Amino acid sequence: MDLPKRGGDNPLAVELEAGKKYAWCTCGLSESQPFCDGKHKGSGMAPNVFTAEKTETKYLCTCKQTKKGPFCDGSHK
Repeated sequence: MDLPKRGGDNPLAVELEAGKKYAWCTCGLSESQPFCDGKHKGSGMAPNVFTAEKTETKYLCTCKQTKKGPFCDGSHK
């Protein structure tokens, strides 16, 4: 199986909470995009775990082509 799979065609706006940890899906298999639901197990891939620096709305990548993961950089276009 070639990974990562495209988890969507557009970024998703997510309200992040300062100090909270998030696990962004890097494989594209998660049914809880843009977050990891564990479907990567056995693939050799792992989520990108990050802590929000401040409470704000950010656009998280679902196409998995971003160079600034977990945030969208427009690579889906």
